[in-house]
Parts: sequence; C-alpha cells; structure tokens
Amino acid sequence: MTLVLDRTPTHKRLDGAGSVQVQMDPNLDIGTAKVFSVYGKGGIGKSTTSSNLSVAFSKLGKRVLQIGCDPKHDSTFTLTKRLVPTVIDILEQVDFHSEELRPEDYVFEGYNGVMCVEAGGPPAGTGCGGYVVGQTVKLLKEHHLLDDTDVVIFDVLGDVVCGGFASPLMHSHQSVIVTANDFDSIFAMNRIVAAITAKAKNYKVRVGGVIANRSKDTDQIDRFNEAIGLKLLAHFPDLDAIRMSRLKKRTLFEVEETPEILAVQNEYMRLAAQLWAGVEPQDAKPMKDRDIFDFLGFD
Repeated sequence: MTLVLDRTPTHKRLDGAGSVQVQMDPNLDIGTAKVFSVYGKGGIGKSTTSSNLSVAFSKLGKRVLQIGCDPKHDSTFTLTKRLVPTVIDILEQVDFHSEELRPEDYVFEGYNGVMCVEAGGPPAGTGCGGYVVGQTVKLLKEHHLLDDTDVVIFDVLGDVVCGGFASPLMHSHQSVIVTANDFDSIFAMNRIVAAITAKAKNYKVRVGGVIANRSKDTDQIDRFNEAIGLKLLAHFPDLDAIRMSRLKKRTLFEVEETPEILAVQNEYMRLAAQLWAGVEPQDAKPMKDRDIFDFLGFD
C-alpha cells in the first residue's frame, strides 16, 4: 500500500466544504427595540431564563421576539411546545433564496404572544456556529418584523470561544450573564465579560448585570462581582419545579402556582420591569485566568 501525502498548501484547502458562510453586516441595525443577549456557561439555564423573561416582558404589555442561537434549537420549545424549524432549515429548503420566504415560514407564536425564532447552526464540524445570526436579523428586517417589536432577546449557546458565538453582541444593547454559585460557572462568566468588553470597543453593547440561577446561595458570585465591578440583577433558586417545567414543555407562568413558583414569577416580573426601565451599564474589568483561579474558592 502506498501512502499518498497531500502536499496541497494548507491555505488552499477548503475546510467545511458544503457549509454556507454568511457574512455578518455590521451596519445591520435592529431598530428601536431594546435588545438583550443572554450568555452563560453551557447547561446553566439560559433558555429557561430567556423564555421566562420573555413571558414576563409580554405580561408587561411588551411585544417580544426571542431568538435562539444554538444548533440544538431548543431555546423556545417551552414557549411553542415543540421544536420549531430553524432559519437554516428553512433556507435550505429554498436553496438559500431568502426572497422566497414568508415570515410564517420561520417565525412562530408562543405563549402569551411571544414571537419565536430559532436561528439554528451549521452541520457539526463545518462552518461557524454564529454565522446564521446575521442572516436571521436580515430576514427579520426584510419582512419588517422588527418594526413593531419592543424587546428582542438573543439566547446564546455556551461560552464565547469565537467571534461567531459573540455575533449577537453586535446587535445587543446589553448582555446579561447567567451563572451559578460555583467555580466553572463564574470562570465562564469572567470570559464572557472579557468578550463583551472586547465587542464594546466597536459596538454599543454593554454588560447589563448578572443573574444567579440554580443557586441556594450567592456568596462566591457576590465576591466575584464586587472584585470586578458587576451587580446582581436577580436570583433564582435551584427548585425541582423549575426542572419539571422544562420536562412539561411549559414556562413557569403556566405551571401550578405554589408559593415557591409565585416567588419565582414575581422575580422574573421584577427583573423584566428593571431591564425595561434601564439598568446602568457596568464597567467590569475581567480577571486573567490565573488570577480568577487563585481568587475563587478556599485554600
């Protein structure tokens, strides 16, 4: 057997052949809506937070659009009660001729009138995880769906390890970070703050604050926030009823109203009202990785 070496220069090889790359348009403005992006460590509860926050805004009388930015496309299923087709799925069906699409092809109404879009993503191992965000915003603008929208919430996957995953920050006014009271969640939060800080040099996005989720206490979050200049916006405890709401495909505003659930609903309503009224941008200074490693926890 002869071993054939591929001596094609690396810069001439096509990686991710068959994937579709969409150039982000930095001048594409969402409009008059207040735009929030929700970030945090993978599995921390960003979709639960985003969906219930969307409902809270809608109960304040706001017209809300939630955009899921994860290839798993599960951001909005508690709102719609199903996994809706993604923008990339719909575009593939029309061979990426966006002019053939109608709003009802990719925008779906969820609980209490919240409008839902799942951006989706490329096949595993190809393309950029955030490339379709720009195409999604472009479609929404072309169909004038943002003209009558008061609040847009981007629900973004995991840690910000590349520019694609950070692309919703280009369109956001403020980013809120969901974290738990543990090392890994706070470590990821520090990296997210660094990403927002980097984007803030060229875009209007700023850090809006921190949401503690699935946490009985907030002592480590509070220590870290004070050290780098962050503020806690809301605190949601680790309740089994919250886990069950996801399994039942319902938001927390649709489950049995126990005293615990009522307290969580009230916290979401308070958070939505606070964000709508406006929170002061936070001038946070992220730590270096080694510094945060030494700072967190106990010796």
